[in-house]
Amino acid sequence: MTTPPSPPAVPARPDGSSVRIGALAPLTRPGWVEAGRHLLAGMDLAAREVNDAGGIGGRPLQLLVRDTAADPQRAEAAVDELAGLGVVALAGEYHSVVARAVATRADALGLPYLCSSAVLDALTQAPTKWVARICPAQSHSWRIYADFLLGAGHRRIALATQPSVYWASGARILREHLAPHGGTVVGLDLTELSPEAVCDRLARHGATVLLLLAGVPEPAVSVVKAVRDDERLAEVLIGAPAGQPEFAEWAELLGGAGTAVPFLRYLPERLGPLGTRVGTALREQLGQEPSFVAFEGYDTVTVLADVLRSHGTERARIAEAWTSVDVEGTRGRIGFSRVSGVSVAQWAWPPVQVVDQDPANAGRFRTLHSG
Repeated sequence: MTTPPSPPAVPARPDGSSVRIGALAPLTRPGWVEAGRHLLAGMDLAAREVNDAGGIGGRPLQLLVRDTAADPQRAEAAVDELAGLGVVALAGEYHSVVARAVATRADALGLPYLCSSAVLDALTQAPTKWVARICPAQSHSWRIYADFLLGAGHRRIALATQPSVYWASGARILREHLAPHGGTVVGLDLTELSPEAVCDRLARHGATVLLLLAGVPEPAVSVVKAVRDDERLAEVLIGAPAGQPEFAEWAELLGGAGTAVPFLRYLPERLGPLGTRVGTALREQLGQEPSFVAFEGYDTVTVLADVLRSHGTERARIAEAWTSVDVEGTRGRIGFSRVSGVSVAQWAWPPVQVVDQDPANAGRFRTLHSG
């Protein structure tokens, strides 16, 4: 399915007096379209609320939306175009490899970028003042996931992987965190192994967990179906630290086979008043339960609007303001700091949960671990 880019949150004024933000999201394949749709819904809702409250110093906030389609080169071209159109900042993006390209180009152009949902620790090769991030760094959240596995008694872990900087980084984090606790990790390359061959390797290795470090719908869905259908693997836990089961597409494709698959989710156990109100509005806008990615989108534009109101619309002043941010977000108070090993200003930390869908009620998520 392809989804056309959403229109700007408000129309551009002929005199060019709107305050423009470039909004980036994967809205067509091979991007994760559902994630992009939720991300954009959150950004759009926040922009409309900003404008309903008077905009930025009386000027309307306008989102200039560009579809990255999970393509780093396309995203870089979008950054150049948006910079030329006079955006004061960039927001969004879901895919880590794409966000890294966006952050690198934004850094080179001197264009502030607030990343919503891409967790790769090193979004830029060197520390930069131009980029900040709402979502947690991968090393933080994936270690929490590894702690969940250890706490559940798992020591023999298999990874079903595709080639990607993001998946490779996740695999490294898991190996380094599990090894001191007696954990062993074996990699299963999905470019070489069919789902049935993955099952054979799992049975021989004796792993108690198979983690899906792979894209949706394929090859992840086929691997899940094969493992669930293999009687030898009835006791193997399937996990998806990247959050694949968060979206409705997962349940639509897998039904009951997609339940009891623990994944990372960046929501608190209970939302506060703001989060509850925003969740209701997003549910109405999306026609389904909003994912944590939709809340990330909302928080991103909310933070940028606060910075624009308090520090003005000059790009350099926006970038200088990251570490002074103190904004109430949907999932807690948001502020940025410098974190070791992370190249951008980071919210340390958003809430992190390990959850799964309840096999007895696929519409209900169970919290298994929090960090």
